[in-house]
Amino acid sequence: MYNETALVVFSGGQDSTTCLFWAKHQFKKVVALSFLYGQKHQKEVEIARAIARNAEVPFEVMDVSFIGRLTHNSLTDTSMEMDSVKPDNSYPNTFVPGRNLFFLSIAAVYARERGIRHLVTGVSQTDFSGYPDCRDAFIKSLNVTLNLAMDEQFVIHTPLMWIDKAETWALADQLGVLDLVRHETLTCYNGIPGDGCGHCPACRLRREGLEKYLGRTDS
Repeated sequence: MYNETALVVFSGGQDSTTCLFWAKHQFKKVVALSFLYGQKHQKEVEIARAIARNAEVPFEVMDVSFIGRLTHNSLTDTSMEMDSVKPDNSYPNTFVPGRNLFFLSIAAVYARERGIRHLVTGVSQTDFSGYPDCRDAFIKSLNVTLNLAMDEQFVIHTPLMWIDKAETWALADQLGVLDLVRHETLTCYNGIPGDGCGHCPACRLRREGLEKYLGRTDS
């Protein structure tokens, strides 16, 4: 266990909530930072606030709505219909270019001002979409860049990087928060907590992972 503080980039979804409780097991103190970026499912921020409050984790929200104005994607543009499947040789239109770049850069500045050097994020290279800003190479590169930019020694922790959704459910279970993650988080792109709408890409990935994990435990 680290005798230090960690800052969790926290959306209130399955992945970041699992990371929040992972961090609580790994660090002496945990703080959480959430972002409003013009997302249609911004209810996730209030869900995150409630989870953080119940977990006794200090919580703050940053308004970075400029991200939604910079890009054209179905998470911030109400006129766009969300891709139901990943297009061939492209990213789904749920991809928000630069989102994790902005989030982690802002989180690092926020952390530096508070003497925090550990950052935790729920990105995963095994994610179905293959978003480029969820890849290990990007995280390692950004970690070096942030250290050089601020002459600091940040460490970006990615506990979900090499595990799939079933294994993420398993980790939540090991941490004793499977029911909380299942019923109180918001992963759905349409803003419905718990099991969500059932048909958006995020809900399908979440459900498939849960069914796979429960199938293992029942066998």
